[in-house]
Amino acid sequence: MASDQKRLGWWVAAVLAAVGLMAFHLVWGDLNQDEGWYLYAAQRTWEGAWPYRDYAFTQGPLWPLLYSWLTPLVRWGGVLAGRVATACLGLMTAGLAARLAGRLAPDPQARPTAVFAAFCLAAIHPVQAYYMSVVKTYALGGLFLTAGLLLYPSVDDDRRAFRAFGSLWLLTAAAAVRGSAAVAVGIALALLIAGGRNDRESLLGGLLGSAVGMVVFLLPFYLGSPQGFWFGLVEYHAGRTAGGWLSSLLLKAGFVSRVAQAFYAVGILSGLAWWVRRATMGASGKGERRWTLVGVTLAGMTLMHLAAPFPYDDYQVPVYPLAAAGAAALAASLPSWRPFLGPALLGAMGLAALASPLNQEWMVRERDRIWWRMKDRPPLFRLREAAAEIERLDPGGTTLLTQDLYLAVESRRWVPAGLELGPFSIFPGLSEEEAAARRVMTLDRLEALLREGPCPLAAFSGYGLAIRAPEIVELRPEERERLWTALQSRYQPVGEIPFFGQAGTTLTLWRRKEAEERPQAGRRLGD
Repeated sequence: MASDQKRLGWWVAAVLAAVGLMAFHLVWGDLNQDEGWYLYAAQRTWEGAWPYRDYAFTQGPLWPLLYSWLTPLVRWGGVLAGRVATACLGLMTAGLAARLAGRLAPDPQARPTAVFAAFCLAAIHPVQAYYMSVVKTYALGGLFLTAGLLLYPSVDDDRRAFRAFGSLWLLTAAAAVRGSAAVAVGIALALLIAGGRNDRESLLGGLLGSAVGMVVFLLPFYLGSPQGFWFGLVEYHAGRTAGGWLSSLLLKAGFVSRVAQAFYAVGILSGLAWWVRRATMGASGKGERRWTLVGVTLAGMTLMHLAAPFPYDDYQVPVYPLAAAGAAALAASLPSWRPFLGPALLGAMGLAALASPLNQEWMVRERDRIWWRMKDRPPLFRLREAAAEIERLDPGGTTLLTQDLYLAVESRRWVPAGLELGPFSIFPGLSEEEAAARRVMTLDRLEALLREGPCPLAAFSGYGLAIRAPEIVELRPEERERLWTALQSRYQPVGEIPFFGQAGTTLTLWRRKEAEERPQAGRRLGD
């Protein structure tokens, strides 16, 4: 009885630590430009628009489709509401990682320890807490990915055909959220094929599950706009450039370094547990098929992320729970470690969260010589103040000319068509016909839009009129001058908000130059 009460107490402490850490990061964590155009895409979908066909989108179509159901909540609570919903998905993913560790643990007596240890590793982690709470594809993609691997059948499962169907269906759903998860679909099917005739039922179930998933999650959107679909999921990402082989090498070295930092705890734990197991228990026998799937999926998706032109380390966020599950199951397989493994990891991960440099990054605005200039409020609150200022300047307005789409979401306004990718909407290399088919902007189209001034107000931060896509490099000086000249011909600045949004640039507000504006007709976003 006492042991059960103690275990319950550890679980309460772990859950409170995870929720508290995630709450801190979702409130104080920096804004990310992706959050704006993701939420805006979800709201467009809620209104009946389709990704690729009606607006540009560069991730899988399942994300805006599912997040569209959160639109009433986001219209009420803004970006913060979207973050809260995402954080719930992130906590669910950590819970599934804990269940996966229990399935991976070979000894039934090791499973409670493995479950608790995996939850601590997956949920009490500052980098995971931030990226699993900001509005990106990581939480939803990680949820489907982890659930798919959890459901994957063992060779002796009585319902292995049903489990294989569900597993591949979920993995295909993960790929329809984040394309890199397609690696997991291929690996899962390859392992079923390797089972041969003895596991034909699982193979048929898996093939059917992946086929149904592709028909449901991908085919309708491809048929709606083949060109836009291919552009959003392939051409856009393939068109990015690192700026030469040396820059590419440095970016990849940085990716490896930052991933090593994020995976430090699971890496050390796995290495020590493997070494102790080899030294005290000898080499283990043939592993369970789910172990192979988890390990090869982790390696395969990591290599795919490393191969990207811009290998951001946060690409690894959806696969980190797999590493946490594997490390916890391996460590829990050592009987001598079980009594202290869970509490030790809870304490270690808690201390690591308190010592994380992210805490200082969220609280410090900048360094001025020997002084640290602190943030007086979270970036989310500054976003809300900017939205309130826009409402003051344009009461009841329905549109806003901006590339900072989290500001459009927060102020409940629409942006002109073609700007749905926010700062990544400008494609100077496309022809007018190509840009129209892909629902993005050329320089000529954007210049004409700025000169026409369709919106009473405009708002541009340091990300506005600055980025050339799909390369993701700065526009040339003459291109930027051309766009800013067009803006200034129609709008005049009426205010600035410093330290705004991602990277803390200055947001400049612009009003159309007419002496008087009549009340704007139209429907406000959310009405």
